[in-house]
Amino acid sequence: MKKVLITGANKSIGFETARQLLQKGYYVYLGSRDRNRGEEAVNKLKAEGLDNVETVEIDVSNPASVQSAYQSIASKTDQLDALINNAGILGGMEQSAQTASLEMFHEVFETNFFGAINVTQTFLELLKKADQPRIVNVTSGLGSITLHNDPSWRYYQVKTAAYGPSKSALNAYTTVLAYELRDTKFKVNVVDPGYTATDFNHHSGHRSVADAAADIVKFATLDADGPNGQFYSIENNPETGVSAW
Repeated sequence: MKKVLITGANKSIGFETARQLLQKGYYVYLGSRDRNRGEEAVNKLKAEGLDNVETVEIDVSNPASVQSAYQSIASKTDQLDALINNAGILGGMEQSAQTASLEMFHEVFETNFFGAINVTQTFLELLKKADQPRIVNVTSGLGSITLHNDPSWRYYQVKTAAYGPSKSALNAYTTVLAYELRDTKFKVNVVDPGYTATDFNHHSGHRSVADAAADIVKFATLDADGPNGQFYSIENNPETGVSAW
């Protein structure tokens, strides 16, 4: 049975991603910053008959918590088939490049960028033991510098001084990691779920969590011929999903 760790999976897109992977026969380590909320999520899934799931308490912005999560998972399995870095925060609603506090920048990057890097590096040892390891970093169209410089882009006026750049940095890191692992069995990609109805936007998004999660699952379950180092955003490129960084 293949095994996957999903960070930030106690609700929303992460939770739905866990559900869909369970339906595909994966064993899911459901990462949650709050153990109680994680247990509630696990109980919901088990009530649906999806039993191969357990909570892993992990605060990606806390190195000690990440290491503890690694020790917990490594004590139960010698390999991890997929890692989905889904945990992320928006930061304050007012994100002017001129006035946003440095403290907010640090907070957003600590979770969205440095946290994802730490989780990836920590779990690489387990991933390398899998036959076809997959890493999916959940990004955002707001992290695309190319799109932000296109006045015709539908979200051109949506500028976030901390959140967007944190995802731009994650995209750049993914590019380097995918390149370094290009001659291995790894597939490393970033997926933009699009404007999805979640707590991030007070459920104003037009995409469903089911559709958003399906995009992530697609890349977590790529076969040997799948892409590596791709920025996938079906919202911004309905024809192929392949988008500009």
